[in-house]
Amino acid sequence: MDIALEQPARARLITGEEREVSVPAGLRYLSTDPLAVHLDFPGEVSLDGNGATWTFARGLLEAGLRGPAGDGDVHIWPCGDARTVVELHSPHGMALLQFDTPALQRFLVRTYAVVAPGEEDLDAVVERGLSALFDGV
Repeated sequence: MDIALEQPARARLITGEEREVSVPAGLRYLSTDPLAVHLDFPGEVSLDGNGATWTFARGLLEAGLRGPAGDGDVHIWPCGDARTVVELHSPHGMALLQFDTPALQRFLVRTYAVVAPGEEDLDAVVERGLSALFDGV
C-alpha cells in the first residue's frame, strides 16, 4: 500500500538584513519514494507565483539534525537545540531558512514508521526510475 505523509512546517526566512520572515512550508514523504523527503512551498512565497518543491535525501535530513550535512543544492545543520537551518541553492539565488527542530524530528520519526531506515525497497525505486527514463523508448 502506498502511503503519503504530510506535515505543515513554519519556516523562518533569514533575509539579507538579518530579519526573519515567516514562510509557510510543508514536509512530505512518499512510501513510493522512500529515500527522499520533499519540502513544499506555496506559490505565494515563490518569485514566479508557482509553488516550489525541494526534494532531497531523507538521510540528509537525519544527518543535518545532528550536525552540518549536505553538499550541492541543500545544506542542513543544527542551530542550537531548538532550530535547524536549511540552506537551499538554485540558479536564482540562495534561501536560508530556520525550522523548529522538534517539528523536523517528529516528521522524520513518522517517516521511519512508514519505511524503516535500511528497509527501503530499492528494486522498486530503480524500476520506477528506469521506466520513467525510458518511457516511450
